Amino acid sequence: MSDPNAPRGDGPPQRDDFARDADRTREFREAMERHARNRNVPTSVDLARRRSLVALAKWALPVTAALLLGSIAAWPEIAHLISMNRAAVRELAHLRVESGNMEGAVYRGLDAHGRPYMITAQTTHQIGDDRFNLVKPVGDTVLSGGGWAEVRADHGVFMQHEQALDLSGHVVVYRDDGTIMSGPTADLDLRRGIIASNDWVHVEGPFGMLDAQGYFLDQRAGISQFTGPVRLIRNDDAATGGSADHTQAAQTPAGKGT
Repeated sequence: MSDPNAPRGDGPPQRDDFARDADRTREFREAMERHARNRNVPTSVDLARRRSLVALAKWALPVTAALLLGSIAAWPEIAHLISMNRAAVRELAHLRVESGNMEGAVYRGLDAHGRPYMITAQTTHQIGDDRFNLVKPVGDTVLSGGGWAEVRADHGVFMQHEQALDLSGHVVVYRDDGTIMSGPTADLDLRRGIIASNDWVHVEGPFGMLDAQGYFLDQRAGISQFTGPVRLIRNDDAATGGSADHTQAAQTPAGKGT
């Protein structure tokens, strides 16, 4: 510390702990001068860019603030709409499983031998994961020899996993050989290519006409079996007038047609 007995000058009093170091002060000044010399002077392009950023910030900041305030004010309504949409999606999923309706539905599959079949319907009503109630169903299958068969009805029930189709109401079976079969019901095993019914059936084709009380068709093996009583009229019998004898002979418990 300074000597209290030292003579006082005209200047302000000095203390050793507050006294400035001249060398240190000179170093600070030299460092500031070097920094000032090394700093690049902004060009006109830099100044224009800075002015553009400042102008953009003047517009962007108020717009951002307005959007934030608007989102805060509208958030309750947005949350309500999201909740309603979630409820609607859950309801639609429930309806699709329990009572889904579809127009113009098409179902495709393969039988046990890899041959394709297709089922279409005017309207489909889904019940569960497996059952489909069909309105105006049409089934198309490919036969073993490369031919085809088509079956139509007013109503049907398609069990997708079992590959089974139960038809009712004006069931008509068309075959590419010209045979047409009609009856009230028919059950199709699409996997094995079988059509069967325990109800009456009327058949017309190149061979003639046939009426029976039931039938069993194996489309893959080419077997057509009809249960009696059966009434058969061949085309050549009708031409010769001998249909009565053949008709009487065809009334057996089981008959076979083409």
